[in-house]
Amino acid sequence: MRTTPVPAPETEDPHRTAVRFEVFGTVQGVGYRPFVHRLATGLGLHGWVANTGGHVEGIVAGQGPAVREFTRALRTGAPVLSRVLRVRVSPAGGRLPVMERGFTVRSSRDAPRSAPATREVPPDAALCDACLRELFDPQDRRHRYPFLACTDCGPRATVVEDLPYDRVRTTMRRFPLCAACAAEYADPRDRRFHAESLACPDCGPRLSWESLHGEEALRAAVKAVESGKIIALKGIGGYQLVCDATDGTAVGELRRRKRRPAKPFAVMVQDVNGARALARISRTERTTLVSPVHPVVLLDARHGTTAPAVHPGTRRIGLFLPTTGLHHLLLRELSRPLVVTSGNQSGEPIAVEDQEALTSLGSVADGFLVHDRPIRSRYDDSVIQITGRTPRTVRRARGLAPASLPLPVPAPTPVTAVGAQLKHTFALAHGSACQVSPQGGDLSSMATLDAFTHAYDDLLRLTGLAPSVIAHDLHPGYLSTQWASAQPLPRIPVQHHHAHLAACAAEHGLRGPFTGVAYDGLGLGDDGTLWGGEILVGDLTGYRRVGRFATAPLPGGEAAVRHPTRMALGYLCALEPLGSPLPYSWLTHAFFDRFDPAETAVLRTMALKGINSPRASSAGRLFDAVASLLGLAETVSYEGEAAVALENAAGNLRPTPLPHRLVRADGMWVYDPAPTLTALLQRQHDGEGVPALAAAFHLAVAEATSGLVARAVAAGAPRTVCLAGGCFVNRRLLADVGRLLRAQGLRVLVASAVPVGDGGISYGQAAVAAARLTRIARLAKE
Repeated sequence: MRTTPVPAPETEDPHRTAVRFEVFGTVQGVGYRPFVHRLATGLGLHGWVANTGGHVEGIVAGQGPAVREFTRALRTGAPVLSRVLRVRVSPAGGRLPVMERGFTVRSSRDAPRSAPATREVPPDAALCDACLRELFDPQDRRHRYPFLACTDCGPRATVVEDLPYDRVRTTMRRFPLCAACAAEYADPRDRRFHAESLACPDCGPRLSWESLHGEEALRAAVKAVESGKIIALKGIGGYQLVCDATDGTAVGELRRRKRRPAKPFAVMVQDVNGARALARISRTERTTLVSPVHPVVLLDARHGTTAPAVHPGTRRIGLFLPTTGLHHLLLRELSRPLVVTSGNQSGEPIAVEDQEALTSLGSVADGFLVHDRPIRSRYDDSVIQITGRTPRTVRRARGLAPASLPLPVPAPTPVTAVGAQLKHTFALAHGSACQVSPQGGDLSSMATLDAFTHAYDDLLRLTGLAPSVIAHDLHPGYLSTQWASAQPLPRIPVQHHHAHLAACAAEHGLRGPFTGVAYDGLGLGDDGTLWGGEILVGDLTGYRRVGRFATAPLPGGEAAVRHPTRMALGYLCALEPLGSPLPYSWLTHAFFDRFDPAETAVLRTMALKGINSPRASSAGRLFDAVASLLGLAETVSYEGEAAVALENAAGNLRPTPLPHRLVRADGMWVYDPAPTLTALLQRQHDGEGVPALAAAFHLAVAEATSGLVARAVAAGAPRTVCLAGGCFVNRRLLADVGRLLRAQGLRVLVASAVPVGDGGISYGQAAVAAARLTRIARLAKE
């Protein structure tokens, strides 16, 4: 759409300069063209700007100093939601035609086939303060309109259907602008100038509850929540399930219907004051809460402020602020914290289609608050926790994905990385940019596989990439690996823990070698065994294993992951013999007496004889075992539940650590936990409390880690250490390990923009694939 040009001088200025500019990054759907228009007109410049493909380009002309100021400000003055990766400026050549005098916003166009840059999809942004004021201003024409937005906020990734990003290529094309909205859209002085998702009550989406619409629909939903009901709310990235967070009966019923017995629920509060009533909040945590992402922030909960079933087994609560006008209206009407969780049955994808939601959530929700704007892409809420003063992403989704992340070694050809199994993400990379999908849950069923392939095809089309190689995990049982194997493209297998560490290294821009500590549940090693407590030395192209945890069997295979008692039995009965006395002794009688003797005998035989009991060098499984020994977890319903209980029990205590032992085996240093477990059982027998023992165990693992790294460094390993893997979501373990390593004078790096857990695997795979392809290309030239 062409805007009204600024009047131009009558005569040509002999000192006039004209340049072409191209801006790459997240610059569509974030108010970048309006910013360029205001910048150019404010400096008295002439020309045009347009969305082209996935970037912004244009021509600007005027006095030389003003043009130079313009090009500098393209990066430094960019809108808050934009991410400028690169600005390219070149001489425009020739005079501007008469029709281009003044400054205009041109209609968008597709990029030419030779365009080198990957197109970037803008993430969604939470409702801004200006729109929030309008929402509750009785004099404003958008008063109490749930779907208001502007160039600084609103849906992007969840409504875009194609790029360049214009209204006609979004789901908002179904809602023609009324005269008032069209005037705002065309007015450079209005903050809705080229805001593609703008709407109002006269022309935008409409709220519904059965046969009711608008305010009546909202009142019906409010009444349902007030009476203890569960409602399904159609959000911007999928359906959400909502109930009163202070109503124990409603929360318990939601758990039963959703089949989610223990995993904590996120809670939405009206504002920061509402968050402070439920949790203790640091300055960094407050800043993160109110950021345009509005993520779920994991905070230290105040006792008794919500129903106990909201976050069982942990003192931490996930809080977030309303992200849309509809959320704000619900919170204002109800004046209480609300459980707002993903609209799905446990293990299934979030519902996005209306009929799909009615089918899958009909047995969960007592009513549906919906609207008539289609959801184009599935997005859960992002989750962040603060360690020290650093925000660390736990789940990268709404508001963050799919914004690109940098690759320290550019991918010379387009790469797809398909991630792992748990907390699944995939990545698309070309050049120095890697776009990581929103986290989509565990890739464990045909339904989740279908959701992945749909999201993959969608992002592939939007970015315009044509991958020439696929990076994947080594594990042949992962659905992501099986999918990769079925594609007609060359494949690059990447070991699970190398990918974890590569994600950390890539985020920090490391090209050279590093020492890596990778602690998680399970991942297939390059020797065909299960790993999970690893010290690696390498770079983005490869690695060698220099340290590990001792192995123990998983009696019953995957069943042991769901039953920490089996892991405890495996460690007590069949821990890898490394010279220390096995902890199976009279100290274990109290533990075994808790269980059926016949079942225990069978499991012990399986562990000792290796019958359906694969061995693993896993830090995560050791945490499970200790949680069971301390009576904190016998069975779990989600990955990491036992470890969460152990961290929660430890609190902030600083006890005497349990002993640890490092031995040399198979050419590497190995942490033997036999002395740790024996001492834990002895101190438990002597009456020491569970909190002190849980804290002592954390410290023992941290000291063992410090010792393993120290021995690697003494043998020549790099002094830069990357920490990665799901175990480092544990703030206590992360703090203790980081403190001890820094005390050795080592540089310690931890991922922040990407999750340390499996949600970061695809990014690490992409970084490894890019580095390997670059090395192959270099060797081919030599």
